[in-house]
Amino acid sequence: MRLSSKKAFITAGAQGIGRSICERFVAEGASVLAIDININLLKKVPKIEALELDVLDKSKLQQVIKDYQPDVLVNCAGFVHSGTILQASDQEFDEAINLNVKSMFHSIQAVVPSMVKKNNGSIINISSVVSSIIGAPNRFIYGLTKAAVIGLTKSISVEYVKNGIRCNCICPGTVDTPSLHQRLENTGDYDKALENFIARQPMERLGTPEEISDLAVYLGSDESKFTTGQSHIIDGGWSSG
Repeated sequence: MRLSSKKAFITAGAQGIGRSICERFVAEGASVLAIDININLLKKVPKIEALELDVLDKSKLQQVIKDYQPDVLVNCAGFVHSGTILQASDQEFDEAINLNVKSMFHSIQAVVPSMVKKNNGSIINISSVVSSIIGAPNRFIYGLTKAAVIGLTKSISVEYVKNGIRCNCICPGTVDTPSLHQRLENTGDYDKALENFIARQPMERLGTPEEISDLAVYLGSDESKFTTGQSHIIDGGWSSG
């Protein structure tokens, strides 16, 4: 198995991309400790250790990570704010920075010392193709924070490459997840919104969580031991023109 003997810590593991990564990691032999604020959903993920924990709780998050000492850290927690710069509020901006960026800062800060000691580790951050890669309408705050995740990833990679730590990010396009369907519902016209999302995809379909988790397995495994600091685009060709 590709992840046998590895311990993985995964945030936002209850549904969508996070859940798929949990399931794929377990299938590949990893021991998984996953956290989420929705413990009832998280407990339905088979063969993982589930913990109710908010990534915004810095002290608890860092203590759990320091105690667990994972070989692989997967930062999945995030939120998609809609709107332009003229519609954005300071509160939304701060919420997005705290959840989409600062939580990763805190989790990585907690995991690096044990990875340095082992001279080995893989950190995987979920970013987005909507970032410094491409822009998208009504995604001002979201794109800004996901661009920050790419910068964070590259910084960690450079700082700790000689300590055996690899840090990469995954940059998905539009993925068929529960959170996407909720955003579609929020538009007031689900069918039209879905049609518009699919229309911008060159492959004329949405991505699947399983396609993202396949890439995460690669980045968490020793197969990618010569890969660090990269923004791995998986968007069905959306950003290619």
